[in-house]
Amino acid sequence: MENQHDNPIKTEVSRESGWEREVIEKLAMAAITEQTRARRWSVFFKSLMFAYLIALFGVAMYPSIKEGLETETKDHTAVVDVVGIIAEDKDTNAASIIESLRDAVKDKNTKGIILHSNSPGGSPVQAAYVYEEIRKIKKEHPDLPVYAVVSDICASGCYYIASASDKIFVNQSSLIGSIGVLMDGFGFVDIMQKLGVERRLMTAGAHKAMLDPFSPPKEDETKYMQGLLDQVHQQFIGAVKAGRGSRLKETPEMFSGLVWTGEAGVKLGVADDFGNDDSVAKDIIGADKLVDFTQQGRLLDKIAGKLGASFGQAIGSAIQFPSLR
Repeated sequence: MENQHDNPIKTEVSRESGWEREVIEKLAMAAITEQTRARRWSVFFKSLMFAYLIALFGVAMYPSIKEGLETETKDHTAVVDVVGIIAEDKDTNAASIIESLRDAVKDKNTKGIILHSNSPGGSPVQAAYVYEEIRKIKKEHPDLPVYAVVSDICASGCYYIASASDKIFVNQSSLIGSIGVLMDGFGFVDIMQKLGVERRLMTAGAHKAMLDPFSPPKEDETKYMQGLLDQVHQQFIGAVKAGRGSRLKETPEMFSGLVWTGEAGVKLGVADDFGNDDSVAKDIIGADKLVDFTQQGRLLDKIAGKLGASFGQAIGSAIQFPSLR
């Protein structure tokens, strides 16, 4: 048998293979160590981020949790916002306002409800829904007062809603009123003629393209739409009269769409007195603790709703439908 020491070439190869194996093993161990260290840092930072998010969530929710605990043992005044444009595809819509009102009524510690009003108006249908809900609440819970408190503006559809309340409180400089209805749009006929653009429109139904902005207006269609606006206006006037009753000091311009300052509104009977949320809660309702019952809605629902409404808005962008603004 050949002795390994008698073969210098084989001995040298063996040494080189052992050296390479040792280097590879060291590199492998270093890589494993580095991966382990990286995983530990990753877990550490993820845990730190999770703890940070939990802390942020706790800070954000603390006022609500604290408020909820306090309201369990203390009478309060419920606040429901009527803020911004009133429309089905907006945050301020009949469904959210009505749900907020019902939640406030269900709470056994609610001693009164304030409609915090700051809106230029919006959909007459949405306003009518809320108006009827307030009337229903007043009928079923006669001892639970519902007051509208106006900050900057309570006009048109917002005033429609406010007129259902027991009383309306304003600031001297608030704007209130605008008891009227509008429908607006644009006409591009002259521009198209100047540009040499021909309108080609086909319909099935004589009035299917009524108020088409690219065609000349038709007298009978304009008259018809004016009749519709007048009907909605009369419904608005009837609701205000039913809600305000003899407090209104009617003038020829009362229902013309004019707005008044809060000071003038009190004199005309479209508002009752001066006050804000705090003063009405403390001095009128007698429960100075304010609890916000306004439904905020889930973020995903809002996103889905806005995406779903975008197509309809694109279709209706040329013609604006009746609005209490």
